[in-house]
Amino acid sequence: MTPDSIEEIMRRVHLLEIKARRLARETFSGEYQSSFKGSGLDFEDYREYQHGDETRFIDWNVTARKDHPYIRTFREERELSVILAVDVSGSSLYGSKQLSKRELAAELAAIIAFSANFNGDKTGLLLFANEPLLYLPPTKGNKHVLRIIREILAAEPDDPRTSITAACDFLLHTVKRKALVFMISDFFAHDLQRPLGALASKHDAIALRVIDPAEQKLPRIGTVTLNDPETGWQTTVNTNNSQLRMGFDKLTRRHKEGITSLFKKHGIDHLSLSTTGDYLPPLHRLFRLRTRRRNS
Repeated sequence: MTPDSIEEIMRRVHLLEIKARRLARETFSGEYQSSFKGSGLDFEDYREYQHGDETRFIDWNVTARKDHPYIRTFREERELSVILAVDVSGSSLYGSKQLSKRELAAELAAIIAFSANFNGDKTGLLLFANEPLLYLPPTKGNKHVLRIIREILAAEPDDPRTSITAACDFLLHTVKRKALVFMISDFFAHDLQRPLGALASKHDAIALRVIDPAEQKLPRIGTVTLNDPETGWQTTVNTNNSQLRMGFDKLTRRHKEGITSLFKKHGIDHLSLSTTGDYLPPLHRLFRLRTRRRNS
């Protein structure tokens, strides 16, 4: 990495910090609190009512069985450990217009990390491509959040392929206590059933799928050479061929339907977020959905 590229990354980190701090503080901090922190108390046990106890904690079902007033006791909810598992494989560098998928992932990670930080939670980072590249254990502090952003933008994996399996296996073996895991990836990978199912069975997993519209619909622009940034494979195609475009549309639709079905099967909340769209409304909807579910 050259001095000029380092300077450019630091400039982008600074700009992203300003934007993410404002969004986290003004918009997402409260929604984060209600979506993931609940009431701040965990139920612990029952005990007999004593003079001075709050009557609102009396459990009338237990009281009826015991013939004595019993109350519910609580312990303070433990702080959350938030893990940002970010895909920095070769395909993450693609962007047809404003942002690359890597830059979108960095923005999402920054907003989540600052929101967690404002609520007193720890945030960790796993960068992965074909294998885990960097793991920062969960901790607090603005400096830590800034390092997370910097590491996402600056990552240069030796092997640019993607392995969701390797990332999930690493988290399962490394993060011992239940955590809130945001996996940010385009999910262009094979054999996702087992690793995502295992991850969701141990942790609260949320999938943020970053996509670029040019990857979803083949434009009609004549003969072009397509290059796979992860394998180096190239092919020349005529995009004016209607049969080719129809086949491409069918392939992308099947992939979207398959990954959505997989997320639903394992109870993984998920969003698809475009490099050319406004990601704030869908993020708001996700947070509010989780809040309603927790309060129901």
